[in-house]
Amino acid sequence: MIYKGKAIRVQALGDGIVEMQFDLEGDSVNKFNRLTLNEFRQAVDALRAEASLKGVLVTSAKSMFIVGADVTEFLELFRAPEEELRGWCLEINRIFSDFEDLPVPTVVAINGMALGGGFEMCLACDFRVMAESARVGLPEVKLGINPGFGGTVRLPRLIGSDNAIEWIAAGKENGAAEALKVGAVDAVVADERLREAALDLVRRAAAGELDFQSRRQPKLEPLKLGNIEQMMAFESAKAYVAAQAGPHYPAPLAAVKTIQKAANSGREAALEIEVGGFVKLAATSVAQSLVGLFLNEQELKRRARKCDKNAREVKLAAVLGAGIMGGGIAYQSALKGTPILMKDIREESIRLGLAEADKQLGKRVEKGRMTVRQMAEVLNGIRPTLSYGDFGQVDLVIEAVVEKLEVKQAVLAEVEAQVREDSVIASNTSTISISRLAGSLEHPERFCGMHFFNPVPLMPLVEVIRGERTSEQTVATTVAYARKMGKTPIVVNDCPGFLVNRVLFPYLSGFTRLLAAGIDFQRIDRVMEAFGWPMGPAYLLDVVGIDTAVHARNVLAEGYPERMKEEGDTAIDVLLRAGRLGQKSGAGFYAYERDGSPKPKKLEDPQVAELLRPLVRETRELDDEEIINRLMLPLCLETVRCLEEGVVESAAEADMGLIYGIGFPPFRGGALRYLDALGVARFVELADRHADLGPLYQPTEKLRDMARQGQTFFA
Repeated sequence: MIYKGKAIRVQALGDGIVEMQFDLEGDSVNKFNRLTLNEFRQAVDALRAEASLKGVLVTSAKSMFIVGADVTEFLELFRAPEEELRGWCLEINRIFSDFEDLPVPTVVAINGMALGGGFEMCLACDFRVMAESARVGLPEVKLGINPGFGGTVRLPRLIGSDNAIEWIAAGKENGAAEALKVGAVDAVVADERLREAALDLVRRAAAGELDFQSRRQPKLEPLKLGNIEQMMAFESAKAYVAAQAGPHYPAPLAAVKTIQKAANSGREAALEIEVGGFVKLAATSVAQSLVGLFLNEQELKRRARKCDKNAREVKLAAVLGAGIMGGGIAYQSALKGTPILMKDIREESIRLGLAEADKQLGKRVEKGRMTVRQMAEVLNGIRPTLSYGDFGQVDLVIEAVVEKLEVKQAVLAEVEAQVREDSVIASNTSTISISRLAGSLEHPERFCGMHFFNPVPLMPLVEVIRGERTSEQTVATTVAYARKMGKTPIVVNDCPGFLVNRVLFPYLSGFTRLLAAGIDFQRIDRVMEAFGWPMGPAYLLDVVGIDTAVHARNVLAEGYPERMKEEGDTAIDVLLRAGRLGQKSGAGFYAYERDGSPKPKKLEDPQVAELLRPLVRETRELDDEEIINRLMLPLCLETVRCLEEGVVESAAEADMGLIYGIGFPPFRGGALRYLDALGVARFVELADRHADLGPLYQPTEKLRDMARQGQTFFA
C-alpha cells in the first residue's frame, strides 16, 4: 500500500501501475471535504515520490465517482476574509495541477456521478473512460458560484469554448453519449467493463502506445482562438447567457467572462483568474442564499426519508374529484408508477380529468421524454370510475372535491365506509382545518391533509398536514407516497391556511392596502417582479382565481381575525362581484386572450381602474422600496409566527415551503433567510416604522428578543 487514508488509498497493481481509489469512510458518496482534500495532497505527494511509477488509474469504490465539494462547508468558507478564501482555493488548485503534472499517464474510470469538483478531478486526468449510465457536469452556477478547481480553465481547452460555455453556464448534468460527442471523455463502455477498460487504457499509455503528453498539453496553454474568433464567440455568448439567466443570477454570465478573461493565458494564470471570479461570487448574497437553499433541500430530504421505516406501502391510490386538479394528481401518481382510481359523480368531470392527464403526457411525448407506448402505459394506470366498486383495494385516498366544509365532510365520511380500516384518507384542502374535517370520521387517526399546488405536474411542494388526532404512521405513509410521486413533502401542523396560504395572504393584504392608497396594481406587479417574484400579486391573484382567493381570505380572517380581518371591501371583493375571476373567466385584474399558446396572453384592461377607483381612500406617493416593504414585512412576520407556533419544525422547512409553494425568489433563500440578510434588528426597526399599518406589521416578542441578542434563523 503506497498510501492509505480515510478517504483515499493508493495501491500498486503491478508493472508500475497504481490505483488511486476514492472511498470516503462513513459516507455513502465521495465528496471533496477538507479531509478528502488533505488526503488528496498527501496521495499526490506519495505518487510523486514513487520512483517506479508508470501510470495511475483513478477509481471510486462507491456507486458514484465524486459528487462534488462538500456544500455543508461552503457557508463557513464563504464567510472567511477574501484573501483567506483566495489562498485556500489556490492551494487546492495546486494539488490538482501537481496531479495533472505527474510524469506518467493518468486515466480515470467515471462511474455514477462526477459533478463539480468530481468532474474537475476527471478533467485533470489525461484520459477519461465513462460508464454508459454515468453523468458528468459542472453545476456550480446553481449555487451562485463558478467552478473553482479548474473547470473554467480545463473544460474549454478540451471541448472548445462554445461547448464549455453551454455546459458551465447551464450547470446541467450530461450523459455519456453527449460527453463523448463533444470530447469531454475519450471512451464510453458498459458499466461492468469500466474498470477493465480504464486499466487497459492506462497500461497502453504507459507502454507508449498513446501519447499522454500531447493530450495534456492543450490544458496548459491559452485557448486556440484568434482575437476576432474570441470576440465573436464570447460577445454573442454573453448576450445569450445574460438573457437566459436574468438579472438576479450573476454566476452564469460571470463564468463566460472568466473563460474570456483567461482565454489568452496559460494554466497557472488562468487558474488565478478563475479563483478571482470564484471568490467574488462567493461573497454575494445570491451565493449565500442558493447554498443555503441547497442545504435546506438536503434537510427536507433527510426528514422525509426518516418517515420511510414507519410508512405503509401505497400500491393503489385513489383520487375523489376529477377535473383539472384530480386529473393532475392522477397523472402524477401514474407517471411515477402508482396506479390510481379517479372517481367523480359526473362523467363530464371524469373526461376533464383524463384530458388533463392526456395533455400532460402529450407534452412529454412532444419533448421526446416519453414514447407513445410509454404514454399509453401511464394512461392505463389511471382507472376512471363513477362508483366505489374497487375502493376496498385502495391504500390511500386523496379527496379533492369542492372547497366547502360540509361537502368535504360528507364525502370523507362516505369514503371511510368504502375503504379498508388500514387505508389512509387525505384531503387536498388548501385552507380548511384538518381537525375540523376529521369531525365526520370514525377513525381520525388515519386522516391527514395532502395539499397539492396547482398545476400539480409543475409545482414540487406537497403540504402534509397533521391533524390533532392524526397518527404518525398516517403522516409517514402520506410523506412516502408524496416522495414516490416525485414531490417534496413538508409536514405542517394544522392551522387555518396551514403554512403557505397562511403566509401568502398577509402579503396579498399588503397589496390590497396599496391599492387603497392609490398605487397602480400594474406598477406593483412590475416592482415585485423586479424584486424576483415570478409574477406580481395582481397577476398571481388572476392565476389563483379571484373566487378562490376570496374564499381562502375569509377562512384566514375567521382564524386570525385580529390580524387578517379586512375592514370593508377590498379589490378582490369588487372584482368577484363584477364576475372577473381571473384567467379562468378571461378577466380579472387583467384581461386574457387565448391565442393558441398554452398560457393565455395578458392584456391591460382600462375597466379595472374604474372598478377600483371607489376603493381609494387616500392617494400616497410611495417609492419602490416602500412598496416592497409593505408587501414583504407581513409575509416575513407571518412566517416567523408559523415557526414560533410550531406549524413547521424548522426555518429550513418554512423557507422551502414558500420557495416551492408560491415561488418566493430562490436567490433570496426564503423569507427567514431574507430576514437574516437584512439583519433581524434592522427588520424589527423597519416593521416598527410601519406600526401604524396594523397588527400584520407587528413583530413578535420573540423576534424582538432575537434582535436584541443578535440572533439569526440560520447559523
